[in-house]
Amino acid sequence: MAQSTQACNNSPDLCSRQYNNITHLGAHDSPFLRDETTSFSTSGNQFYNTTVQLEAGVRLLSAQVHSQNGSLRLCHSSCDLLDAGTLRNWLGEVKSFMDANPNEVVTILLVNSDDASASDLAAEYEAAGVDSYSYVPSSASASSTWPTLQSLISSNTRLVNFVASLDGNTAAPYLLDEFTHVFENDYENSELSDFSCTPNRPSGLSSGSTGGRMALMNHFLYLNQAFGIQSPNVGNITTTNAPGNSTGMLGMHLGQCSREYGTQPTFVLVDFFNVGPAIESVDSVNGVTNPVGRASVSKDVLTESEESAAGVNAAIGYWSVGLIAATLGYAIC
Repeated sequence: MAQSTQACNNSPDLCSRQYNNITHLGAHDSPFLRDETTSFSTSGNQFYNTTVQLEAGVRLLSAQVHSQNGSLRLCHSSCDLLDAGTLRNWLGEVKSFMDANPNEVVTILLVNSDDASASDLAAEYEAAGVDSYSYVPSSASASSTWPTLQSLISSNTRLVNFVASLDGNTAAPYLLDEFTHVFENDYENSELSDFSCTPNRPSGLSSGSTGGRMALMNHFLYLNQAFGIQSPNVGNITTTNAPGNSTGMLGMHLGQCSREYGTQPTFVLVDFFNVGPAIESVDSVNGVTNPVGRASVSKDVLTESEESAAGVNAAIGYWSVGLIAATLGYAIC
């Protein structure tokens, strides 16, 4: 059979593969930036915004949703720490990318921090106009019979949405309870040697018994600061996101989990996705050798200009907010 010349998620090789039979690169806390727009906030998880992430090959976007003054907003642990705007506007950003890229399948994972209802979340999807792209599975339970990327593209249901967590959803069947369909390994790691593949959420699972759920592999480190505050660890990121086979490297962790699960993880979440670059390890496990249609992004760790004094102000502001966060029991995660 002749190989398809149309690329799905940047590769013709992926078109005939089932959604759950490839690894989707994920940007952990996608909208929370460490760049000039946030004065290089130390609570930011990414150097580049969601649009750039998608253009560079990221296909899973995670975000935290909080209820603030009657609005659903994307906030990093607390809206007092880092507020990335409304869920509606961010979903509109995702829609703009999907409008312009009709052969791409995107996944969203929302951490439902304040237990918003399915109806309230769906209202934001509808206002952003992205609900029409959303996929509704044939079964509400975990399933190994997900469609191929080409099927999702052909039906124009190219957006898969998971929410952690969502109970009793009948209002919007395209909003899927994450832990019905997905399991995760541990996410609270602070050393390169901490990474494992052992299922952590939902409880009661083992690597050999996951109830048909897809694997989400968390692969990012926290930096433990004063007062119990955690922030994304950028100091080790060139190792953490590396494609190599040494302790703590993304390439090694993907190989380890693939062996333990008997199949490659369906999703992998990283901080500062451009470093490594993380997409190199994902291409390797997917067997993609000649990706097409991706934007080129610097592999460097971004740092604030020495000429700018904003870093001093940001550090002072962050320390003040950190004291508030510690008092209120927040963790920057």
